[in-house]
Amino acid sequence: MTNLELVLNMLAETATTEISLKREPKNFIENRQVAHDGGAVAGNARKDIEAKTGRPAITSKNAKTLQNIEERKLK
Repeated sequence: MTNLELVLNMLAETATTEISLKREPKNFIENRQVAHDGGAVAGNARKDIEAKTGRPAITSKNAKTLQNIEERKLK
C-alpha cells in the first residue's frame, strides 16, 4: 500500500466519522448511507488525483512488496 493509498483510506474514514457526527444516524440504513457518502469523498479525491497525474492512485502492491522495492533502491 502506497502513502497515497493510506491517505485516501484515512480520508474516507475521517470523512465518514465527520458525516456521522453531523447526521447522527439511528439505524443500519442511515449508517450505510453515511459510510457510502464518506467513501465517495475519498473516491472523488482519487479520481481527481488520477486525472491530474495521469496514473492510477491504487496499486496491487502490498506493504511488504513496496518495502522490498525501496530496499533494492537503497542498495
